Amino acid sequence: MDVIDERFEPVQPVESYLSHLQAVERSPNTVRAYASSLRLFFEFLAGRGAAWEEVGLDELGRFVSWLRSPAEGVIPIDAAVSARSASTVNRHLAAVFSFYEFHARFGVGVAAELVEWRRGGRGSYRPFLEGVGGRSRRGPRRPVRLRSERRLPQTLTTEQVAVLLAACGHVRDRLLIALLAETGMRAGQALGLRHCDVISRTKTVRIVPRSDNANGARAKCRDTAQIPVSAPLVRLYSEYLFDEYGEIDSDYVFVNLFAEPVGRPLGYSAVAGLVGRLRARSGIDFSLHVLRHSAASEWIRAGVPIEVVSKLLTHASIATTNDTYVHLDVEDLRAELARAGLR
Repeated sequence: MDVIDERFEPVQPVESYLSHLQAVERSPNTVRAYASSLRLFFEFLAGRGAAWEEVGLDELGRFVSWLRSPAEGVIPIDAAVSARSASTVNRHLAAVFSFYEFHARFGVGVAAELVEWRRGGRGSYRPFLEGVGGRSRRGPRRPVRLRSERRLPQTLTTEQVAVLLAACGHVRDRLLIALLAETGMRAGQALGLRHCDVISRTKTVRIVPRSDNANGARAKCRDTAQIPVSAPLVRLYSEYLFDEYGEIDSDYVFVNLFAEPVGRPLGYSAVAGLVGRLRARSGIDFSLHVLRHSAASEWIRAGVPIEVVSKLLTHASIATTNDTYVHLDVEDLRAELARAGLR
């Protein structure tokens, strides 16, 4: 993804940084997100006539204000009228700091100054309440992380998942939805599955990180993981092979069957089309990642230890699982007290 200047020419510092992200195999979604953030940053700099090499801490603070302001020069007091949410501003700011950290390795002085400030503990994105940019008696205000409201992940009930499965017009689609809903697998992990990864005898599915998937699917895990599955899911896989897959010669489990080129590994765009059709048929607003959230939430509510949930989700850290999914509401708390015999 190119970031271009007012002369419609690529911005070289950004291009070199994005090329670096691609070289270290950051996901295409991450590269696109960072490119979007840096496009905004360079748009802000162009509006102020500022060179990126000369940016200081105050200028980054003004960038945060610019992101939040529905009108130039206006800093909203109420977050409800902000042009962008705090979490969105944080995401853009993280991309800018990562951009400067990259260029610090090549001796860009101002970038090194910003990186040193951040590593010194003053740039850890602490919340601030008195606006952004400007100066105080203690020195320049710091562009720091805004406090954002914690959003609970959207989940589906068992009944809603059943409705989605019933809305599937093909066994392949039903297998994909059932697999994601039962295992909490990422869509990319499912799309990268080979037939050798489905071990029917032991009712196990292997998630193997591969960098050569023809459909661009990414497992987003470092090591091979083995996930237990149910007997009904194994039977659904067998039904899929017998009824629809037939004589297609492919190593991939999920392939094009009803659109050209037949036999090609199913891609993200095709799955997005499936999600759109299921939304229309079922009336349920969901994404494939919601199925992952739903599985994890169900495990936690059933009392599955957090370390087991983390392993099933192929998280690199239990902290990630804990921060994302431990969101008990009052009814969950009541159920836990009843289970302990205290209510």
